[in-house]
Amino acid sequence: MGVSERIAEYFGFDEYDTDLETEAIAGLTTFLAMSYIIVVNPAILSEAIEIEGYGSGEVFQMIAVATILASIVGTLVMAFWANRPFGLAPGMGLNAFFAFTVVIGLGVPWEVALAAVFVEGIVFILLTAVGARRYVIELFPEPVKFAVGAGIGVYLLFLGLQEMQLVVADPETLVYLGNVATSPVAALSIAGLAVTFALHARGVRGAIVAGIVSTAVAGWVLTLVGVVAPGSLAPENEYELFTNEGLGGVLELLATVQYDFTPLVYGFVDGLGMVTEEPLVFALVVFTFFFVDFFDTAGTLIGVSQIGGFLDEEGNLPEMEKPLMADAVGTTVGAMIGTSTVTTFIESSAGLEEGGRTGFTAFVVAGLFTLSLLIVPLMAAIPQYATYLALVVVGIIMLQGVTDIDWQDPAWSISAGLTITIMPLTASIANGLAAGIMSYPLIKTSTGEREDVSPGQWALAVAFVLYFGAYFATDAGMLAF
Repeated sequence: MGVSERIAEYFGFDEYDTDLETEAIAGLTTFLAMSYIIVVNPAILSEAIEIEGYGSGEVFQMIAVATILASIVGTLVMAFWANRPFGLAPGMGLNAFFAFTVVIGLGVPWEVALAAVFVEGIVFILLTAVGARRYVIELFPEPVKFAVGAGIGVYLLFLGLQEMQLVVADPETLVYLGNVATSPVAALSIAGLAVTFALHARGVRGAIVAGIVSTAVAGWVLTLVGVVAPGSLAPENEYELFTNEGLGGVLELLATVQYDFTPLVYGFVDGLGMVTEEPLVFALVVFTFFFVDFFDTAGTLIGVSQIGGFLDEEGNLPEMEKPLMADAVGTTVGAMIGTSTVTTFIESSAGLEEGGRTGFTAFVVAGLFTLSLLIVPLMAAIPQYATYLALVVVGIIMLQGVTDIDWQDPAWSISAGLTITIMPLTASIANGLAAGIMSYPLIKTSTGEREDVSPGQWALAVAFVLYFGAYFATDAGMLAF
């Protein structure tokens, strides 16, 4: 039996009607869609993490290495333990909460913040092992489960259009249509979207990858030939390095990567020893990390699983505890080496759309993260607007989930509608889940069907009410959700 046959047997290609090429392309697609985290996560965390004896650039690279390693660990657990095609990495939102609210806002030492993330990860591991996380997620009302995919789709679509400058801020209406005539990013993004949509409509395998790569290359070419100014379509720092130093400068930069991230590890160890100094603040930070990450991960997992066709008739994911364990382990390891909470990425939907169905897709993602360790400083050369093409394409595709919703039933239409709309409007998957979960018992009771609501669903709704009460009552909570 050859290597490819062994891989196919191990990951169950026949069961999921897939093959090695499809899984590899799916993994590449997911990686390209989420690779921005290698640059964005250290950019956010380095605002709050300062290490004596090291410059800001060195700290940035330390965190970039920690980000990659945490992503590799979480994604490998997803590949080999859960056999699901999902990529994991330090999550957006919680990294900002870590840096700007906990460390900078509350004045909590970054070492203690890492300790809080570590404790959250340990709690997740224990709850996952005994099935508690799965039990809570399966309590979600059916309309909420089936609406999550569409809600995430609109959220992805909105995020992508913003990054492409097709949706811009407006003081009166909050958002407005971007000016394609004056924005090179918007103009090139439209062209890239047109190419990607055309390829996808024709059923071309790897359409999303082709769209991302061709758009990024076009941006660099237009910059190098002088059509647009540096920094418009190609990252300015990388452009100046290439034009001023050439290949020699690039090689020199690659040779000076700060791979030694042990100062972050030492900081984490110090943080564990500092927990007793402010136990109440520490408990608040742990609770906030835990609560938001729990529901954000749950929503993402259900949403991307719906796209992959993994959910059963009741909207549950079989053996859900396995992918949940992946983010728990990733979070725990990530905190120990210097980064914030690790979670399943919604960008995994891009790989699912390309046909990824097994853990081999996740294995490819982990492998590409490993290769990226060799070129940490150059990952920023991929323009972010190009990678966000995947979010727009996948976001539109995920809207198909609305067909699973019974829009004639008030309990379904109201709770599902709130789930779908609150996610993008508040930039939070967890908020969308909360809206649907809190409204469902109320509507069921109003229509005389209170017996259809389980005690656990009432408990979830009450828990959200209490959480939001505390959230709005404290300054610390204002940026936490």
